[in-house]
Amino acid sequence: MELRQLQHFVAVAEERHFTRAAELLRISQSGLSASIRSLEQELGTSLFVRSTRRVELTAAGQALLADSVRTLASAAAARDAVAAVRGLLRGRLTIGAEPCLGSVDLPAELASFRTANPGVEVRLRYSGSEELVDDVAGGRIDVALVVDTGYTPPGVRLRRLSTQEMLVLCHPQHRFASKESIPLESLRGEPLVGFQEGWGAQALARRAFAAAGFDYRAAMEVNDVHPLLDLVGYNLGVAVVPTSFARKRPDALRAVPLQGAPDWTVAVAVSDQPSPAASAFLAQLRPQAKSS
Repeated sequence: MELRQLQHFVAVAEERHFTRAAELLRISQSGLSASIRSLEQELGTSLFVRSTRRVELTAAGQALLADSVRTLASAAAARDAVAAVRGLLRGRLTIGAEPCLGSVDLPAELASFRTANPGVEVRLRYSGSEELVDDVAGGRIDVALVVDTGYTPPGVRLRRLSTQEMLVLCHPQHRFASKESIPLESLRGEPLVGFQEGWGAQALARRAFAAAGFDYRAAMEVNDVHPLLDLVGYNLGVAVVPTSFARKRPDALRAVPLQGAPDWTVAVAVSDQPSPAASAFLAQLRPQAKSS
């Protein structure tokens, strides 16, 4: 079993498609298929169930995936460590982020990092905070900009960047709009516009509601702040969001302080033993917001 074969296996497992995986790896599809067949023959079992549209992992493939990711991450870390001793920064830096955090100008940070470290391949993907923290723990992401929801798996540490209050965002004609503040209990049974499972605002609101003795149930779920603002703007529900979200449409929506609301804390998540590239990125990271 070779590292190259594991790399091919992980690419197909993540893409769920041989053609896309081959394009990502920059090899021919026939070469990729031959590599996977060779690995399956060595292991004595099928790793994928193939169909005309996509491929799925078998039980054996699922068992192999986590260890393969860790093995490849360890091998990459070893190569990067040797390069660092030689005064070079090489390898790959994979960064994850939840959109609209507001504490870091991420595109500017990525541009500065790539200019300073041209030998490092930089990758970026967006997702919810809890999934990103799991990806850091599993070695799939090197650094993640997330909302601190209180969930930190073993092997991950958080460096807090900024904190702001959460509040209720509503339409100007909503009954909450004229209030100076409202208690969390007022949201019991209220139609909510929220984010999908695992996103920072959703996780914080869900836990706050549970502590107050009722369930968080969003009537409408989105995966970006702008559709959320649109839905609230049509008075289809209220949203529990950080203060920075309310600043995006101050003339169209009303922001009402929420008694008992959790803090929205933005943090950078990294493994206990970050790669040289991850350490270099953390060293240059410049938060934009001060803690409130």
